[in-house]
Amino acid sequence: MPISREALVAVSNLHRAAAAVRQHLENSALRVAALTWSAFVVLWVVWIWEEIETRHVAAEAGISKGTLTGIIKTLESRGLVRRRQHPDDGRLALLRLTPEGLALMERLFPAFNEEEAFVVEALDGEESARLADTLRRIVTHLEEHGEDRRAHLRAKTPLPPRRGGRRRTTT
Repeated sequence: MPISREALVAVSNLHRAAAAVRQHLENSALRVAALTWSAFVVLWVVWIWEEIETRHVAAEAGISKGTLTGIIKTLESRGLVRRRQHPDDGRLALLRLTPEGLALMERLFPAFNEEEAFVVEALDGEESARLADTLRRIVTHLEEHGEDRRAHLRAKTPLPPRRGGRRRTTT
């Protein structure tokens, strides 16, 4: 069976590292605020942009619009974000942190960043920079060429339809 062992090891370790980092951050800095990784990333994106369309939040956070909807509902119920209709296009929604959300991020982000530093503590500054650059190159490659690759693969072997959680009932 022809396989690329180097690719297998690289992607496997990338996945394991990402899962380990996420788990560490959820169980350390984010735990005190009772936030999931995805909820924190949504708060962070809104914090950085101050006010941003929900579709852009989903894209920046790397989550689906459906997932974002659930996260927004939770963050709204906790009084951390406010959603309002876009003034120029009523079909769009804008997100902004509430004063409570802003205060949380100003308290939470330094602790989060301290844990980020802990995560890469075994690397020196040059290794950390090289790692960041390498990961950025992987993301850029997938953003630039991933859709074409997936289309090529679908043309060779069409994918079965996605199955949702609901089953069609027959009557």
